Order: sequence, then C-alpha cells, then structure tokens
Amino acid sequence: MTHGGEFEAMRDMVLDKALAHVPFEGWSEKALFEGAKDAGLSPEMALEAFPGGVADSLDYAASRADRAMLAALDSVDLAAMRVRDRIATAIRARLELSRPHREAIQRALTVLARPPYLPLGAKTLWRTVDAIWYAAGDTATDFNFYTKRALLAGVYSATLVYWLNDSSPDYADTWAFLDRRLDDALRLPRLVGGLRDRLAAFPSPFALFKPPRTRHRAR
Repeated sequence: MTHGGEFEAMRDMVLDKALAHVPFEGWSEKALFEGAKDAGLSPEMALEAFPGGVADSLDYAASRADRAMLAALDSVDLAAMRVRDRIATAIRARLELSRPHREAIQRALTVLARPPYLPLGAKTLWRTVDAIWYAAGDTATDFNFYTKRALLAGVYSATLVYWLNDSSPDYADTWAFLDRRLDDALRLPRLVGGLRDRLAAFPSPFALFKPPRTRHRAR
C-alpha cells in the first residue's frame, strides 16, 4: 500500500495514461486498468489508485484540473483586473489547460449526467466555481456567497458545453460566448439586489454545508 506523495503520484500516473483510453473505453474500470498497464503497473493497481473506481477517478481528475488552474493563475496579476475579467481569465485558463482532453471531458459529462453520478457532478461543479470566485478575491458570505456561485455555475457549465463543440480558431467563438454570458450574469445581482437585502437579515439554511475555502486570492 502506498502513502502520501507516493499515492498521489500513482494516481497521476494511472490517470494520465487512462485518459488516452477514455475516448475509446469511456470513463470505465477498463480504461483505468489499461492506464495502469501503460504506466508499468499491474491492472489491479488501478483500483488501489482509485478505490472508488470510476467516480473516484472523475473526482480526482476534476480536482487536479482545478489545482492546475489555480497554479496557472499564480503567474497572472489578477489584482490589476476588474472582477469580471478575473473570472473570465480563470475560466479561460481552466478550459485551455483542458484542451488535450476535450473528448475525455465530453465522456465525463455523459457519465455525470446519469442519476447515480448527479451528486458527484454537482460537487465537482461547485468546487470549480468556488475556486474561481476565491481566485478572483471574493469575500462574500451568506446569500451573496451562494448567488454568486449559482450564477457562475450556469455561466461555466454553458461555456464548457459551447467549448466542447467549438471549432473556431483558438476557440474565439467560445471566448465571445463567455463574455456575453458573464455580462448577462453580472446584471442579474443588481436586479435582485432588493430581495438579497431583505433576505440577508435571516440566517442562511445552507450555512452548515459551506465547504472549506481555498486560500488562493487575487494579489
């Protein structure tokens, strides 16, 4: 049994190789077994790397992509940008880093649309938009915390689907689509501002479920 950094390194090895098989085998244990073999491991090591099987591998892949996005943003002066542009930059970074695995992502969305995987899909989407908002320097709490993430979840999901079907040079159509969706989303909080102010006096029923915050902030 591996531990700590060795365990994560093994997961990375298996996942990196499995991604080449996902377009043909889908997100499946077979793809994980083939990935382990390509990494020079026994097929059984795939389930040591991902004890939860397909769901575990999808969760790890999404989390790893979020971490890669945050690492890329470390070299960007987000503090010099408007909040809207920080968010656009983060989404672009997330998608551009995922460019080599578009077909695997399409396959992942197919799996996550199935009823048994819907909670995992919601979890990974929340984690991504939460990472984007904190990278943008968001400090919202209570009602505003959740409305911002709900709005961004809609923008990110729509942009991801558009990007997966975009054949324009350098995904220019996707970035234009993203700009339009962000502009639309940022208008909505002003329209519902009065409602937000009235509800702010009440405790949030979701407060008990708020996830740990990432530490990344716009500098």
